[in-house]
Amino acid sequence: MRVDEHGARHSAEGAAVTVPDEVRTGGDVHLVLPAYNEAAALPRLLRRVAESAVAGRVTVWVVDDGSSDGTADCVTDARGLDVRLVRHPVNLGLGQAVQSGLKAALAVAAPEHVVVVMDADDTHDPGVIPVLLEEIGAGSDIVICSRFTEGGDDSTAPRSRRLLSRGAAVVLGRALKIEGVRDFTSGFRAYRVSLLRRAAAHWGDRLVEERGFACMVELLMKLRHCEPVVSEVPLKLRYDRKPGASKLRLGRTLRQYLLLLTRDRLTPVPVGKL
Repeated sequence: MRVDEHGARHSAEGAAVTVPDEVRTGGDVHLVLPAYNEAAALPRLLRRVAESAVAGRVTVWVVDDGSSDGTADCVTDARGLDVRLVRHPVNLGLGQAVQSGLKAALAVAAPEHVVVVMDADDTHDPGVIPVLLEEIGAGSDIVICSRFTEGGDDSTAPRSRRLLSRGAAVVLGRALKIEGVRDFTSGFRAYRVSLLRRAAAHWGDRLVEERGFACMVELLMKLRHCEPVVSEVPLKLRYDRKPGASKLRLGRTLRQYLLLLTRDRLTPVPVGKL
């Protein structure tokens, strides 16, 4: 990373990383929030994280993916949390926002730490994070908040989005056969830092190449070569909390899933143990 004249650090891709001087928690949980024009939802979500049982353990990484609505200002206004800002000068898409967030967190995280990725639109409940950490503590390497396990629910989501998620679950389940996974497209997950580091050592900046919503499937596809233990916990998706329209484009995302599967079939399996 380089440091500019304002004290902001920049990754090799040009994403600026701002760390507030007044707050340091040294937490063992790194919460990555990819955000594009989420100024209406992000303050509510950050307040709920600050009120959660793990607030004192969390370092929040907000990745402002070229927003034009003042999303970055929400980080400045956050209280009671260690919130760090990663900025893309222009919108690069969800996948690159996830990649930048993971890279920023891994740069400072210890091997025993945990990275949690969730949506910044307030549809995911940070109160579930302690459950994710319990699963990691019990031996899981990846924990997925699943709409399709017992207790999960996505009834508040639009019908088209529900059909896409269910269809993808069926197709990806048959094609990838990853034990313990029902919900392949959920954006709310926890990962062991040691697992992500092993994968990043192999793929580097190619760990997440997709720009759109298919990035969550891509990351899972690559991590499966590390032979992780994967578990799921129920996710009650609160789409009714979302203040704006969905950024997901049905046809584009479906094509991305199909291209991912095609590339997976044509790409050689990594040689040796990752």
